[in-house]
Amino acid sequence: MLLATVNSGTLVIALPDLERALGVGLLTLVWVILAFMIASTVLVLTFGRLSDLFGRKRAFVAGFAVFTAASLGAGFAGGGTDLILWRIVQGIGGALLFANASALVTDAFPREQLGVAMGTNVMVAGIGLVLGPVLGGALVEISWHWVFWFNVPFGIAGTLWAATILQELVRPETDHRFDWWGTATFVVGLTGLTLGISRGGIVAWDDALTIGALAAAVVLLPAFVLIERRVASPMLDLSLFGDRGFAAATGAAFLNGLSRFSLTFVFVLYFQGALGDDPILAGIKLAPLALGMLIASPLAGAYADRHGARALAAFGMAVVAASLAGMTTLGTGSSYVLAAFWLLLNGLGSGMFNSPNTAAMMGSVPVHRRGIAGGTRMMLQNTGSVLSIAFVLAIVTSAVPTNVLLSIFSGVSSGLSDAALEPFIHNMHVALWVLAVTAVLGAGVSLLRPARPEPAASPAEVRA
Repeated sequence: MLLATVNSGTLVIALPDLERALGVGLLTLVWVILAFMIASTVLVLTFGRLSDLFGRKRAFVAGFAVFTAASLGAGFAGGGTDLILWRIVQGIGGALLFANASALVTDAFPREQLGVAMGTNVMVAGIGLVLGPVLGGALVEISWHWVFWFNVPFGIAGTLWAATILQELVRPETDHRFDWWGTATFVVGLTGLTLGISRGGIVAWDDALTIGALAAAVVLLPAFVLIERRVASPMLDLSLFGDRGFAAATGAAFLNGLSRFSLTFVFVLYFQGALGDDPILAGIKLAPLALGMLIASPLAGAYADRHGARALAAFGMAVVAASLAGMTTLGTGSSYVLAAFWLLLNGLGSGMFNSPNTAAMMGSVPVHRRGIAGGTRMMLQNTGSVLSIAFVLAIVTSAVPTNVLLSIFSGVSSGLSDAALEPFIHNMHVALWVLAVTAVLGAGVSLLRPARPEPAASPAEVRA
């Protein structure tokens, strides 16, 4: 979790420097982010299923190793295309990690401690989110290459630690039949959806590649559902969604990703682009967002263990919605104290939502299905995140003059007047209102779960 959040923060803060150093356009720059997310999104469910079959520790260790090797290669990239390819390989490693992280934590803790365990995990994410932007600002002062190379010692340490310390607490499934048709239709269909949405938001909705990708998704994703209903050993066990708690938690996770992921991206553009801050200062200014998560996550996990996750997760999403609405008051002349307040409030709301929601979802599924359950959660959350970036970018760039956009995305807009920046600020407000409405929907979906569901037993309880 620390590796993932630090990597995300350092990369986002370094985007303007990447644009200048590699001489790439806006589309390539955004795909440096999306390549990782799409690869990890389309593969996380498959890897979750394979982990249930062959062991979670083995997959987790492999994920660390692949991510580390790809980080080393990304630092040597000579251009935008090379960097995007290495980011895809990073996404493969990330999918192996994401599919197993929450399952491993769920396996290791008894159910009465699961909220605290997940809260601690999210708290570590908060630490990474604090360190990432500040560290990214410092690293780009040396060279953009170190944004990727910095991951290498972390990755080596994580690989060795996971291989030495982790144990397989759950016996892998004995039925090794694999759903090849379901996997193929899912991977190609979801790739088409994410590619079409992201490309449509950046390039054009009537572009031939955009239309073709979306058409593939329209055909293949329903075919995937039909296959999963009929195959003997499905990749996605649709019966999991028969549990109202699991279905509501995964739906809320999707809406949370949709409402929150692009926020850091928006504020990097706001601080570095509209206000002209340097990378280190912009990273420091983003810290309240992560500090809020750091404060709220462990407390929310402990509360959820005693009182349930339903009301707290819904309240957390409502707080996120309120903070997003408050951010629409920010402009080029706004005090940073106001921005810091809304960022802190957003982080607090996110911390109140994430750990209870994850603990409730993972604790509601059978022990032997936690790999696929963790993969499902990450798949839906990452899909929401991809759509968040694509739609927000389409809104932010609408009707803004090309020269102004290039200045903002390059982080060299300090010479622009408030009047020149006004279209960007207006679009930023529109995007924040859209995200706020999405967060309200997430609060409503969170309330659909049972007030206090009976969680599934832990491996320790099963052995007892």
